Amino acid sequence: MDRATEAEVAAAFKIANAETGNRWTLVEGDAADYVIIDMDSLYGPMSWLRLHGMGRKVIALTGADRQQTDYRLPQPVTATDLAVLLSEIAGDAADASEGAVPPRGPEPSPEPEAAAQSAPAVAAVSQPAPEPPRMPETESAPGPAAATPAAEPAPPAARTLQQWLTPGALHRRVRLQRPDAPVLLIDPQAGHWHGPGALKTVAACFAGELPESDFATPDDAAWEAEAAALGPAQPLPRLQWLGGLVSGAAADGQYLLKKWPQTEREYPKHFRIATVMMKGPAGVAEIAEASGVRQEEVIDFINANLATGYAEPAPAPAAAPPASPRTTGLFGRIRGH
Repeated sequence: MDRATEAEVAAAFKIANAETGNRWTLVEGDAADYVIIDMDSLYGPMSWLRLHGMGRKVIALTGADRQQTDYRLPQPVTATDLAVLLSEIAGDAADASEGAVPPRGPEPSPEPEAAAQSAPAVAAVSQPAPEPPRMPETESAPGPAAATPAAEPAPPAARTLQQWLTPGALHRRVRLQRPDAPVLLIDPQAGHWHGPGALKTVAACFAGELPESDFATPDDAAWEAEAAALGPAQPLPRLQWLGGLVSGAAADGQYLLKKWPQTEREYPKHFRIATVMMKGPAGVAEIAEASGVRQEEVIDFINANLATGYAEPAPAPAAAPPASPRTTGLFGRIRGH
């Protein structure tokens, strides 16, 4: 960006950083965790292509209503918009840290001071990843004198991939390989997966139901080799998001977005849907009309964000209390006094 724009961004950043707890540092591009690019400038799109190819997180400074980058900062920049953006990035970083891969092998965990120094700027307050829920283990049968507890219903022998991705359904690292679908490596405990970066090619994996026998369990060596060939790990919520998108479930009632979702470049209309839903609770028909997107696509978007917790059904409006009776007329007002 030019120097005048850079000065405006720096001034807005100083205010926004103070409002969000001074958890950020403005540094040169090569040392940054997130890079702001003026996408409306001559070299902005070229810079984005280069940084995107390097796997860098890019924030688009633009006056257009589009989001081809990881994040968008409206142009002209204001401290309020930048504070909202920093809060959004911090929330995404916190979600990603919960799915961090736990250390393996005999190496001890790093000391807190060392971990804090090596953490990226956005992860100023990091917490250990919670232990994912596990399937309950079968207890030993009670003695003859004890009463036999009622048998719990057995889990279904086959489920959709979306159901397998719910917490507790898979409790080990697995490989899924189906005809006419890409190979997926899924690590539910670490909270990530390996596979194609383009989600539309992964949609075929969600067709029909899968028995547990369809999931292979590769050993450590095979896992590492296949993961390296498939590319870097991706957060599991992205795969759960796709499962909700292709589920075809109905979406009745009104819905709202709790926070701005990470929209996918393969689905450019989702930005328009999210913009409408951020304004407040609305039904499918209302969202479709305001965004200019078909109702079927609105339903898919709602289901996808319900699966990841970004969207939620809007609470029913509270019933208005009955109006208290009032005296009317001149004599009524006189009696009221």
